[in-house]
Amino acid sequence: MNEVAQRGIDPNRPYPPSPYQGLPEVPSFSLTSQQFSNRERLPKSASADGGSVSPDLVWAGFPPETKSFAVTCFDPDAPRSGGFWHWLVLNIPVTVTNLAAGAGAPNSSIGDTVENDAGYVCYAGARPPSGDHEHRYFFAVHALDTANFATEPAATCAETAAKLVPHTLARAVLTGTYQR
Repeated sequence: MNEVAQRGIDPNRPYPPSPYQGLPEVPSFSLTSQQFSNRERLPKSASADGGSVSPDLVWAGFPPETKSFAVTCFDPDAPRSGGFWHWLVLNIPVTVTNLAAGAGAPNSSIGDTVENDAGYVCYAGARPPSGDHEHRYFFAVHALDTANFATEPAATCAETAAKLVPHTLARAVLTGTYQR
């Protein structure tokens, strides 16, 4: 019996909207990865099945007034209220415009990592329940108007992401998918 059947999850439930739908519109800029293209399957290495190695990310074209970046990864399709936050890193210097694969490892020095919904201070790989429909993983780079974004020590990714909204000058989004 797969996880979906064991947990009583309806694999035919509707997909929720993009996590950025309904937020104030901001300009976009370019975000790419050598490991996957937009709306394509994440590499196995970026899943919990393959080691939870964060994929490489490269961005360009952000506003010149950008002071720092935040990087997030969110799965709105997780069968729980509020989706699942896999990764959130704040205070990435404006001089950094790419992250190598594995940059989301524990004790990374790329910025200030917020504890994800799995309870770890690092990137948590894709792990949709086996038998569930394909999940979407929204990787986003947020160009911020502040060089030192402060948050409460016990703040969740959801709380922190909500506080990013008024400081976001522009946003780049790259969506990967994964199914088990």
